[in-house]
Amino acid sequence: MPQTTTMTIRVPIETMNRLADVSRSTERSKSYLANKAIEEFLDAQEWQILAIEEAVKEADAPDADFQNHANVLARMKKKVAAARKSEQK
Repeated sequence: MPQTTTMTIRVPIETMNRLADVSRSTERSKSYLANKAIEEFLDAQEWQILAIEEAVKEADAPDADFQNHANVLARMKKKVAAARKSEQK
């Protein structure tokens, strides 16, 4: 079992009540559920941060290829119009 530590946080009463309800329903401790929620949040945040850092590196590269916003918007509008047309058939 990994080492653990204690963290004290303040949450709205309604949040604590919801956590208690889910805890009872799932027969899991509030601590377990809170830890899982924090882990899922961190997984999502770490993934997003990594993706942003990679995109910044790519954009900062000397051979970065940027597209004109107006051209991209025009292409997307054509694609949306074509998709709508095919849906109507």
